[in-house]
Amino acid sequence: MISHTEENYLKALFSIASLKGEATVNEVSKQLSIKMPTVNSMMKRLAEKELVHYESYKPLKLTDKGTKRAALIIRKHRLTEMYLVEKMGFGWEEVHNIAEQIEHIQSPELFERMDKLLGYPKFDPHGSPIPDAEGNIVPDHFRKLADCREGDELILKAVQNSSHELLTFLNQRELHLGIHLRIDKTESFDQSMEISCDGKKQVLSAQVTDLLLVERRN
Repeated sequence: MISHTEENYLKALFSIASLKGEATVNEVSKQLSIKMPTVNSMMKRLAEKELVHYESYKPLKLTDKGTKRAALIIRKHRLTEMYLVEKMGFGWEEVHNIAEQIEHIQSPELFERMDKLLGYPKFDPHGSPIPDAEGNIVPDHFRKLADCREGDELILKAVQNSSHELLTFLNQRELHLGIHLRIDKTESFDQSMEISCDGKKQVLSAQVTDLLLVERRN
């Protein structure tokens, strides 16, 4: 058994490594808002449990065992978010904190039943892939909206940041996963974008377009 705190560290390592391939003590410290000496102590503990490769002053890396354990925690979190949205009527901006609590429940049967009731979804309400029961994740091939060009016809597929603030911002602009949009103009000065969707035009800042993941329309 590992503690809830240890699970949170594994999740943080997995999240950072999924973007950069590896993580540092400083990055984990910032993500979890925990002092670096405390993070170092925890890394030693996780290394003793063969969940993390740890050497002083070197990047951190999850072991295969640690990677699977982290992926299964994320699976529970994302399945819970999907269940809350699809079966209980929560908004996608409301579910993160609830899922943070439920993800620590040690009951594989509960989450397998949840998965079955949902029809075995591949993605959560924010477009993030849901690991399978073995901890495997099917990679997506989405692009940042910020990397697309004027005239591109796109579908909004995911958000890179599921913060309440971003999701509320998108709700206010009626932007949701699956919506079709077109880039009408990109400002050379600040890289803000004018887009068209559902017959409406609006402007999104570079900060926002960097967090939206899209797929080209066929």
